[in-house]
Amino acid sequence: QVQLVESGGGSVQAGGSLRLSCAASGYTWSNNCMGWFRQAPGKEREGVAVIYTAGGRTAYADSVKGRFTISRDNAKNTLYLQMNSLKPEDTAMYYCAAATRGVGVCAFSTILSRADRIWGQGTQVTVSS
Repeated sequence: QVQLVESGGGSVQAGGSLRLSCAASGYTWSNNCMGWFRQAPGKEREGVAVIYTAGGRTAYADSVKGRFTISRDNAKNTLYLQMNSLKPEDTAMYYCAAATRGVGVCAFSTILSRADRIWGQGTQVTVSS
């Protein structure tokens, strides 16, 4: 079964940190594009960070640059998002996503446009001021 399972969300005060994890299964972990997206109440889903699992190249939304770090453990087929210096505006449901077949380019649009895209169930992050 092809699936992504997130964990690690929770509630934290502004300035705090959280680490999200996303365990992938059911497909070949190779030259994939994986990422984190988030959706706050009343807002559209937006890209947070993406990573090309083959070479580790990353890209971030401007709003999280310097505070969030995306990484992966190829041996464990797991994606991570380290979130530091959290702000109330980071409050949202966070989703892991992946293009399950190999890609040559990895960007937010890569994941959103792919027919083989899958989503995790989401994990809530709440940051209080």
